[in-house]
Amino acid sequence: MSTAPTDENPTGGNEEHGTVYDALVEADDPRWAFGSGFDDVEADLTAPVPDGVDPADLAAYCVMLGDDALVYSHRLTEWVTNAPELEEEVALANTALDLLGQARVLLSRAGHLTGTDEDALAYGRDVPEFRCVALAEPSDDRDFARAVARLLVFSSWRLALLHRLQDSADPVVAAVAAKGVKEVAYHRDHSARWVLRLGDGTALSHERMQAALEWVWPFLGELFRTDPVERRLADAGVAVDPAEVREEVEGVLDMVIERATLTRPDVPEAGTVGGRGGRQGLHTEKLGHALAEFQSLARAHPGATW
Repeated sequence: MSTAPTDENPTGGNEEHGTVYDALVEADDPRWAFGSGFDDVEADLTAPVPDGVDPADLAAYCVMLGDDALVYSHRLTEWVTNAPELEEEVALANTALDLLGQARVLLSRAGHLTGTDEDALAYGRDVPEFRCVALAEPSDDRDFARAVARLLVFSSWRLALLHRLQDSADPVVAAVAAKGVKEVAYHRDHSARWVLRLGDGTALSHERMQAALEWVWPFLGELFRTDPVERRLADAGVAVDPAEVREEVEGVLDMVIERATLTRPDVPEAGTVGGRGGRQGLHTEKLGHALAEFQSLARAHPGATW
């Protein structure tokens, strides 16, 4: 079992894994460690929209970021009672809760701007109305190597975005980012350890981890495609152009892959249909499967409280 970080063991990991993991932190990047030094920030969900910003654009952007976190958090909860060890169930459940918390604030902000609320956005929309990236949608099929490969990619990407969004002109987005940086830094740290442990482990674990990277890699390209809403809000100082974080994210992934004695996948990135993808409401069939489970209770008992 892993331990909490200490001065003698700053990674909080097992001694036998310290040598491999230590190689990752030779670079002076405090975001690798849980707790990146940013204080929690609270913001009023009804705060005024920044000057010169279209409220509809801001709402759409909050929905994008919120949907990524909401849908992926649901997929992570599928590992509860299915993870290979109890400690890992707790870790993945807490990761899901972190993302769900981010989703709630972002969807609440969008709800305020559009005259609705977080529950209506989470439970009342159909597949074409969601704006999450395809990476968040599929089940891991109880393949733990796939689970940690996807978490590494997702958290590396989201951390790069949140780190920049701390300076967002919208106070709610900035507050979510300031808190989320600390949470997602841990998610990346945790998944990187597992990729190292499996990739540089036995012949079988190495093979399974390499196959998991091959599975997740086609989703990578969509993460860096810029939607017109993102471009307009980036120009206004509210959002981040995802194309600008590609070099950083791929640098992190390449470093982990190398240290884990794995090979960067040579597979094509998934394309879009007519230039449309998840940000424009075009999704894989996996999202429909996820929503059928996620929304079933709320749709069966509309308006119910408990």
